[in-house]
Amino acid sequence: MAKKEFRFRGYTLEELQKMSLEEFAELLTARVRRHLRRGLTHAEKKLLEKIRKTSKDKFIKTHARDMIILPEMVGRTIGVHNGKEFVPVTITPEMIGHRLGEFALTRKPVQHSGPGIGASKSTKHVGRK
Repeated sequence: MAKKEFRFRGYTLEELQKMSLEEFAELLTARVRRHLRRGLTHAEKKLLEKIRKTSKDKFIKTHARDMIILPEMVGRTIGVHNGKEFVPVTITPEMIGHRLGEFALTRKPVQHSGPGIGASKSTKHVGRK
């Protein structure tokens, strides 16, 4: 079975990449559309310029977690800061319209282990041999 071709609101990835930012914004949800219409922040503009002028295989680091993923970012690996380190995020077509911060979690899931010494009455008594 052949892999299904990606479409975003009826447009292929190639068609999305040819669109201007204003045309692309019309396809997005209201909140994201408003963010793009008001203009990108200084950090977001800087990131977009860096993406445009560097090669596709170059790793780009950023603190701009609120940057909206645009079609021209597809295929790139961007290091998104999670507050401690830069998490590598490889952009796929399905991520278009989301924000970078959604893919770099700021909290790690808790992994509990067994109880330590002193955690229960039975562990307080350590037998001698």
